[in-house]
Amino acid sequence: MNKLTLWLQKQPQWFLALYAGLAAFATYSCMFAFRKPFTAADFATVDSIKVNYKVWLVAAQVLGYMFSKFYGIRVIAEMKSMSRMRSIILLIATAWLALLLFAIAPVYLKPVCMFINGFPLGMIWGLVFSYVEGRRTTEMMGSILASSFVFASGFAKTIGKWLMNDMHVSQFWMPFFAGGIFLIPMLLFVQMLNAIPLPTAADIASRTVRQPMNRDERKAFVQQFLPGLFFLVLAYILITALRDLRDNFMNEIWAGLGQPANAATFTQTELPATLIVLAATASLIIVKRNRLAFMLTHGMVLAGLLITLISTWAFTTQHISPYWWLLLTGVGLYISYIPVNCIFFERMLATYGIAANVGFVMYIADAFGYLGTLSALFLKEFSGLRLPWVSFYIQTLFVCATISLILIGLSAIYFNQKRSTLTVNVPNILATA
Repeated sequence: MNKLTLWLQKQPQWFLALYAGLAAFATYSCMFAFRKPFTAADFATVDSIKVNYKVWLVAAQVLGYMFSKFYGIRVIAEMKSMSRMRSIILLIATAWLALLLFAIAPVYLKPVCMFINGFPLGMIWGLVFSYVEGRRTTEMMGSILASSFVFASGFAKTIGKWLMNDMHVSQFWMPFFAGGIFLIPMLLFVQMLNAIPLPTAADIASRTVRQPMNRDERKAFVQQFLPGLFFLVLAYILITALRDLRDNFMNEIWAGLGQPANAATFTQTELPATLIVLAATASLIIVKRNRLAFMLTHGMVLAGLLITLISTWAFTTQHISPYWWLLLTGVGLYISYIPVNCIFFERMLATYGIAANVGFVMYIADAFGYLGTLSALFLKEFSGLRLPWVSFYIQTLFVCATISLILIGLSAIYFNQKRSTLTVNVPNILATA
């Protein structure tokens, strides 16, 4: 145990929560610098057969990310705490080397490089979140961490635009240089993250112990909650697809609106969204009753979907400007998306008194979620619709958000009726909520 860990153990709970949240936020934000800057380019000068070349690149990275999530269902569930820091560094270094290959490889091999880039990065979320789960202040820590989804993605694209426009770096070398800028900070923040003390006895009493899960334990967990998980994961597939369409093709959406994005555009829409989502999700820390917080999380997801639908209707009827539409759809989608990542399963495990880990069940949802993203991309390019990005995004929003509303409602009904006393033997049950 290092000196920083010993010092942190002596600090007030609020200070430790803030420190851990910021260390996790900074680490994961650095990861985005190895993943998202390339989406700031349009790659319009590259000739491609049938499909837009950028779609090939995004699809290849998402495919790697998706395979990583399926692989991570087992790896993250069984990961020992002493391996986490080394694993994060090695995974991000591998992704960075893939960006070097992307810069020098011929055009037809560059999608392969993006696949290699996406696979190791898909493991990072589970490793980082494992440092903050299972604590009385996990909502605060997790919300700070998850707000990096909004802020860091926009900031990474801002860096990408700056490198191309101001530093005159080519669109193929830009992702490698963007990652290089954040390499040293990433090493520093991972060290800070690794200094976070283990959960206390009070944390365990409040949220249950978090530990690796073997194959039989994972199987029993899924069988116990299968109907509710089905509703949730299906909704999450649609929400993830919407979020990724907005995130990966924001450059094209702005261009389609007649307002081509500059280096600051992405941060201008994502920073306000970050602060709003952070405040909303972190507020659940004041709810001590796990079952109540679990149900309120469903309500938060429903509210985010309604914001998305209403703001899109307002934009199509010319009641709000493009800026406010993209800002509000960002707020709505992330209020729907982030609670599933950092609150939903945290409170679910605590509600049913299961000694397990969030990473396992989160990676089930994420694996199928990115399958939804790939499906949306291929629908856009191969369905024959040939819709502009703005029209495609609007129509997809209306359909997917409406279906997700219904599914999340069904999930809320199922889990509200599910008794705290489990009806089958899920291994490692400590207590009932």
